[in-house]
Amino acid sequence: MPTRPAPVPDFLYGTAWKEDRTSSRTELALRTGFRAIDTANQRRHYFEAGVGQGLAAAYQSGVVARTDVFLQTKFTYQRGQDHRLPYDPEASFSVQVTQSLASSLEHLGTDYVDSFLLHGPFSAHDWTEADAEVWEAMCKERDRGRTRFLGVSNVSLQHLEHMVPASSGALTFVQNRCFASLGWDRDVRCFCKARKVVYQAFSLLTANVEVCHHPLITGLAARANATPAQIVFGFARTVGMLPLTGTSDAEHMKQDIASRDLVLSPETVRAIDSLMG
Repeated sequence: MPTRPAPVPDFLYGTAWKEDRTSSRTELALRTGFRAIDTANQRRHYFEAGVGQGLAAAYQSGVVARTDVFLQTKFTYQRGQDHRLPYDPEASFSVQVTQSLASSLEHLGTDYVDSFLLHGPFSAHDWTEADAEVWEAMCKERDRGRTRFLGVSNVSLQHLEHMVPASSGALTFVQNRCFASLGWDRDVRCFCKARKVVYQAFSLLTANVEVCHHPLITGLAARANATPAQIVFGFARTVGMLPLTGTSDAEHMKQDIASRDLVLSPETVRAIDSLMG
């Protein structure tokens, strides 16, 4: 691992659902200004090797170097995969973690990732013995230098309350789909804030289509000469979220990056925060 790896980002570019466009969209995102790429070793929804191809093209053309880019991948249980598994399904969970990360490193053309997430707990309700085994294996990968940070995605507050006491302080990121109708995942966000865990928000637009058309948001966008998406991303960042966008559109990428410069008043932030829930 280099002595000066990429810093923790303020925006993530997500690579799910892109299939044959994964390489070109990854490269385009880097050319546009994104410096953090989110993927997973789960062929059902991601093409991680395509991410690696896009990274290689960006490196070769001098757009970025490896140390400029924050790379995040995930370990996914078999129930979240299709038949193209990145590990031996008969192996123990700890071996599956090692095999999955080794495969990710090969896909991404690197000897470490910046962040390694558990792509959803084993149970929809509890933190199980399987999760504890996987998390211990992930901690060992961090200790070996094959990842800098660890996290978990698609979790409830109940999962986190069971997980954190046994996580040895290793939790850096929580990544969740963020619904305005559920208070923008307020309970989980507050849990993270109290423990200095970074909350990564995905589906900010696709899970909140009605918000993007709400008069409050469209009015704010018109007055700020911005897009509704920029207002949502600006809000997310202001309340402490690390937003993720997965757009494939070049102009939307530019707009999303430009949302970094958007300043929202405290009154505006409070209004958006209570918009739907």
